[in-house]
Amino acid sequence: MTHIEQSLPNSVGVGYKPQHFSDILAGAAPVTWLEIHAENYMGAGGRPLAQLRALSDHFPLSVHGVGLSIGGETRLDPDHLGRLKYLNDWLQPASFSEHLAWSTHDMGFYNDLLPLPYTETTLRTVCDHIDEVQNTLGRQMLLENPSSYLAFAESTLSEVDFLAEVTKRTGCGLLLDVNNVFISATNLQMDARAYIDAFPLAAVGEIHLGGHDEDIDDHGAPLLIDSHGREVADPVWALYQHTIAKSGPKPTLIEWDTDVPEWSVLTAEAQRAADLLTPVSA
Repeated sequence: MTHIEQSLPNSVGVGYKPQHFSDILAGAAPVTWLEIHAENYMGAGGRPLAQLRALSDHFPLSVHGVGLSIGGETRLDPDHLGRLKYLNDWLQPASFSEHLAWSTHDMGFYNDLLPLPYTETTLRTVCDHIDEVQNTLGRQMLLENPSSYLAFAESTLSEVDFLAEVTKRTGCGLLLDVNNVFISATNLQMDARAYIDAFPLAAVGEIHLGGHDEDIDDHGAPLLIDSHGREVADPVWALYQHTIAKSGPKPTLIEWDTDVPEWSVLTAEAQRAADLLTPVSA
């Protein structure tokens, strides 16, 4: 089946929150596109969908899923996938993405994005699921790298090699979350820049930036938590600058999902990203 490959502008977007609706329509600069979480808009009618339709008249939209459980051992939930197809058919977004993670087991659903071992078995499962999603939706999907807190001893592939092989087998694109790279590199004591240097940047259709919280583990070592509840940390900005210097300009999203700030605070973060993108675009 032919997959539609649409794209966002190589500029800055933010995760849409309903409390910002009026501010966005009043003047969104420097924000040029918006991202929504799919599961928030799978109901029928009402104000949320009316606002979404109004926004779609002014901005390209990205749909970001969090509940497909792409890495789960069992088949994808056909009802969830059907609702996702309906939303994408109705909205016709510029981009659709999901996470490299699992959140289902047997009949249970976990309200978290859980990590995977990088093995040939997992690779086949993930690719089968991505093929099903892309064939059902009739569009390319972007797959997001996770934030990691542990590594699996049974992994036989690096995360970067795993993602590169997924794109080769399925034709999907990638969503590069730079904050997740920094979190994983800190927690697993890896080199974040080396990860970026090895990443298949040509497959990246979107970049995410977000905030994280700092803690320490049981051994007193730094432990970072992906919280999306504060400003982007300076080391993440530096890693982002390194990334776009190698990749060229990419659609870049500021994620802020908890303790959501005033619109002016969010747009200040967006402006910082835009200022870094401008020299790359020139």
